[in-house]
Amino acid sequence: MEYAQILKHFQEKKYKPVYMLMGTESYFRDHVLEVIETTVLDEGSKAFGQTIVYGRDVTMDQVLSVAQGFPMMGDKQVVIVKEAQDMKEFKSRQSDPAASDKKTKKKPEPNLLELYLENPTPSTLLVFSFSNDGPDKRTKMMKLAESKGVLFKSTPVKDYNLADWINTYVKSRGFAIDTSACNMLAENLGSDLSKVVNAINKLAVILPEKGTITAHLVEENIGISKDYNVWELTKALMKKEVVMAMRLMYYFEANPKNNPLQIIVPSIFGHFAKLAVFISLPNKANAAQDMGINPYAINEYREAAKHYSAQKVERIITSILEADRRSKGVGPHMEGGDILKELIFKILH
Repeated sequence: MEYAQILKHFQEKKYKPVYMLMGTESYFRDHVLEVIETTVLDEGSKAFGQTIVYGRDVTMDQVLSVAQGFPMMGDKQVVIVKEAQDMKEFKSRQSDPAASDKKTKKKPEPNLLELYLENPTPSTLLVFSFSNDGPDKRTKMMKLAESKGVLFKSTPVKDYNLADWINTYVKSRGFAIDTSACNMLAENLGSDLSKVVNAINKLAVILPEKGTITAHLVEENIGISKDYNVWELTKALMKKEVVMAMRLMYYFEANPKNNPLQIIVPSIFGHFAKLAVFISLPNKANAAQDMGINPYAINEYREAAKHYSAQKVERIITSILEADRRSKGVGPHMEGGDILKELIFKILH
């Protein structure tokens, strides 16, 4: 089930008996979990009807004994297992147990969760939250969970969709954001949505009703310079504005804590990887759709294609990957500033 659909169901008080929340993007998963914790039961019912435990501290038998009980107050109870990947029952069943049992010819041990899912307690919301990708979805257990309840895998927002996501989120909060501010947040905070949301929430406190987040506000309150940031660097590189690119490069070298290579290099890679795709397209008329980016952004790649050939872009991508390896300590040691200077020189010349 999709994230928005799950939230809609909770607004309508449409509940399922089991929820499996998993995936590497913590923001969506944690938000669904927060909605379950705060909205299913009223404050008076939580003390007796809501149980929250951690996977490392419980067994499946203990969890299910609570889930099979009946609410002491109201008509619902909520049982939540956080960090469910730490439960030994999930650790030992990363693949379908039936497959390994065939190899060993041993009688399979009963899967207690499977037995519960065959006939879940309708008055219980049983929630397992995994901070990784969770158990194999092909197993009988997970197929049962999906048929009886909700399987939700939270995946990161793609880099090329991040600015759109920020814009949509800001609008959902009742504010607006200008293009420069949106790109500053996307390029400098990356796809860690928790960081992005925290930054937007911080700005929302000082904004008037229906106000607009501007680049100036981001610079003053989030600590991202509106003139010296990763977005401005990638823009200068794509336009092959040598003087501006060098100015930004020296600024980043002098301020490494606020401008880590681990953010700069992936951002540069993302732009040149998309440029490679743009150049390879036989029909540029549908480039935005084929590349999965907004039409307004396609002009950046039309402009860049005038400055970089396909062969040059290929060499640039090789240089970026090498810079990424060196930033992670692979190969001869180089200071971060030297890695960046070498990379910028190879891109521009």
